Amino acid sequence: MSNKILVVDDEMEIADLIEVYLKNENYIVYKFYNGQDALKCMEETSIDLAILDIMLPDIDGFTLCKKIREHHTYPIIMLTAKDAEIDKITGLTLGADDYITKPFRPLEMIARVKSQLRRCQKYNPVHVGNVETSNGESDDQLACGLLTMNIKAHTCFLGEQPVVLTPTEFSILRILIENAGNIVSSEELFHQIWKDEYYSKANNTITVHVRHLREKLGDSLDHPRFIKTIWGVGYKIEK
Repeated sequence: MSNKILVVDDEMEIADLIEVYLKNENYIVYKFYNGQDALKCMEETSIDLAILDIMLPDIDGFTLCKKIREHHTYPIIMLTAKDAEIDKITGLTLGADDYITKPFRPLEMIARVKSQLRRCQKYNPVHVGNVETSNGESDDQLACGLLTMNIKAHTCFLGEQPVVLTPTEFSILRILIENAGNIVSSEELFHQIWKDEYYSKANNTITVHVRHLREKLGDSLDHPRFIKTIWGVGYKIEK
């Protein structure tokens, strides 16, 4: 079954270009030039990934991102202006998973879409620390203290309470639990999640997502129960 992609951009040429490339990959595209029509679509249609421009004539992309995160965890990619670092951080703070800077190469956009969908839907069946079945196959369960994760079901529990995570937050927590007891550098997290080269400002991206993750786990930076910051190095979850 083809994935359903929501595309919202008031620049018709850009929206149309994105639509063409997505349809060439056999995705089903719901394209809108304004936020109001996109909101209606979100309420009536099951979406697998959203690509949101920030500057829209009515409802901005930040508001759309926030609305999506009130009820959904599917990946969100923001379209940002060149070098608008504050827009990137704001989008990530509101729950976006990735961003693409305009102007962009369509093939890079397709690669990022595929990466987000792959992380959301198809995880590596072999995980460090997983419980193994008698035939050697993983049952896709990860556990660390009160935290438990089911990779295939994309669920996370803190004790008996479900924790709703975005795909990026889920991936970060999964990587940290898989490496429980060891430090995972910000560079390694960035590379594993985005499959991209690390650069100086990428640390802001990781920091924002980790902060959201801590908030959802009821964790504290000063007195962490789960995610410890190793300053200048990365992050760590104790076994």
